[in-house]
Amino acid sequence: MRRSVAHLFCGAILASAASAQQIAALPDNPLTHGGLASDSAITNRKNARTITLSIPAPRGAILDRNGSVIASNRIAWQLGLQFEQFEKADRPFVIDWARQRLAKAKLLVKDIKEPTDDELWNHYNDRRWLPLLISTHLHEAEKKKIEPGLPKGLILHPVYQRYYPGGDSAAHIIGYAGSMGKLPTGPINFEEPMWEETEGRGGLEELYNKNLTGQPGIKKLLYDEFGRKFPEEQPRRPRPGGTVVSTLNMAWQKHAEQVLKEKSKRGAFVLIDVNTGEVLVMASRPSFDLNQFIPSISDKELKALDEDPSAPRFGRAFQSKYPPGSCFKPMVALTALNSGKIDEDTTIDCPAAITLGNHTFHNHNKRAAGSINVIQALASSNNIWFGKVGMNLGANAFLGTARRFGFGTKTGLDLIGETEGTVPTNEWMMKVHKRPFKDGDDFNLSIGQGSLEVSPLQVAQAMAGIANGGVLPKLHLVMQVQDPYGRVINQAVPDKRNWLGIKLEDILVVRKGMRAVVDGGTGKAAELSFAELCGKTGTAQWNNDRNLAWFAGFLPYDEPRFAFAAVYEGSKGEKPSGGKNAAPIVKSFFEPLKDEFKDILAPAPKAVEVVEEDGAPAEGEGKALEVNEDGVLKAQEVKPLHSDEKSEGTQKADKKEEKKPKKVEPVDEGEGKVAPKALPVDEEEMEDSTESVPVDD
Repeated sequence: MRRSVAHLFCGAILASAASAQQIAALPDNPLTHGGLASDSAITNRKNARTITLSIPAPRGAILDRNGSVIASNRIAWQLGLQFEQFEKADRPFVIDWARQRLAKAKLLVKDIKEPTDDELWNHYNDRRWLPLLISTHLHEAEKKKIEPGLPKGLILHPVYQRYYPGGDSAAHIIGYAGSMGKLPTGPINFEEPMWEETEGRGGLEELYNKNLTGQPGIKKLLYDEFGRKFPEEQPRRPRPGGTVVSTLNMAWQKHAEQVLKEKSKRGAFVLIDVNTGEVLVMASRPSFDLNQFIPSISDKELKALDEDPSAPRFGRAFQSKYPPGSCFKPMVALTALNSGKIDEDTTIDCPAAITLGNHTFHNHNKRAAGSINVIQALASSNNIWFGKVGMNLGANAFLGTARRFGFGTKTGLDLIGETEGTVPTNEWMMKVHKRPFKDGDDFNLSIGQGSLEVSPLQVAQAMAGIANGGVLPKLHLVMQVQDPYGRVINQAVPDKRNWLGIKLEDILVVRKGMRAVVDGGTGKAAELSFAELCGKTGTAQWNNDRNLAWFAGFLPYDEPRFAFAAVYEGSKGEKPSGGKNAAPIVKSFFEPLKDEFKDILAPAPKAVEVVEEDGAPAEGEGKALEVNEDGVLKAQEVKPLHSDEKSEGTQKADKKEEKKPKKVEPVDEGEGKVAPKALPVDEEEMEDSTESVPVDD
């Protein structure tokens, strides 16, 4: 695939180079043909000039992993006032001439930038060889509409314009290109740009600005003392910028954004390849159209964006800090298993509530669960089980595990404004709360509440660690950086961020629990038709008066390939839950793409046996295959191995039965015994308060 994508990259580069040459030679370009009046309007005044101008280079493209264009360039046009070389021109005459044409320009184009009298006169004196630009960027359709009616003295000046085909798709990741400053005024400077140059603002545009910025060309214009133009020179053509190839799959990215639009008012979704660490989707809702900033955004539009209560310019997927709720519980389970304090079969009695000091902690469904093990505790998201285990471990133990899974630090991706989140330490507790961790803190933190703060990207990264089985993969957002000639100058390779320090057998136990979450547990609404999904629901109080819903996990269960995290921001007064609001987001993302994912997740083909045409098995090893007179192999029948033809080792392996997660059996409140029949697990409700509750030992 990458080889074919490379061809697309080269094509994009060649197209940009062709545009660079084309724009410098467009017949409408006054810098190419002088833009002067006819010979009859030119006098013998001393107007000799040698003008050396810079031709801004086209900015390099940003592409997705499949070669789809994320950011590119297109030619736009600006209406310009092109002065003539007047005979005996004085200030009133020049200003009147310009005003007549400005009046006609207003009939052709809205929002004309009307210069002052001083600006008109000064431009004529110092810069009449160059057009005075009076409009914003015009697209091709607008150009064609007004071009036939252009009066003498008005021209259409071609410029490069940055363009984002996806509009608001992945806007928080891409960034945009903004003007480096207005064109100079006064006498013409040596190598001043023919139009406003741009630079990256935010996201990949800013972080890779050096790679995306090309080398400007040079154009020399010469005029004699009568204002006559000599043949121009172009000592150097502009060279386009390089290409940045993102790891994003823009088809999936847009699909995720559409799902968020249908399922939430505000939220985020992240998808990661657990083998390579590549971020395939990182969607935030709401978003904003990057093209609003091209070539510039009005003060009114910018104020509307900044004052929008839904904060569309805020990249929730990586800039937000949320309490993780029950999505944090796998960290506690892994710590307890790895320390040897529990094993897969250890059971803990879980009443409906426990009291610590003057605070009572309730199980999320307000019912007792009896004695349950870690798999059942994960499937039912039992607060009491994790609170008890958390207090036994101590906050420092499971928070240390959380840090190894990437919580509390930036992921290292090429992002601007990424949050570190908050994972408290002893020092942090003493600084903020003036005391060390206590039992109430241990309980609260163990169920993902209190002072814990994480981003959806961090949660997806942690899920990738569980799915990977031993290391936290190093994440990547850029696959390749290429120079203007298509040569790869930087290539991302799969790598580990750090070892997790968790035994594989303990990770497999947690995977069983996360599979049980979907297979009849709190996340059953995310069940897929084509793969065994593993996940963890979460619900938390957030932002004082709002509630938050999570669903995070990976797939498939046996050989995980993709990790994900989805978050749903509730509105005021709304009571969302992970199972009710976040899990359906995940299902709605994967299910319509099942054919694609089935192909990706398909196992390697089984071994086959070659038999002769009559159906008899081939005799012996190394038997020569028969060929016909032309030297072509004769057709052979191919059939899969039968089940009774498995090797002895395979037969022995088949006899081993894998332990399956036990079904969760909640009981009525206060009984303290397991119900005789398995019952469905209720949707997860609100966790305990986000406030830290100190309780003395």
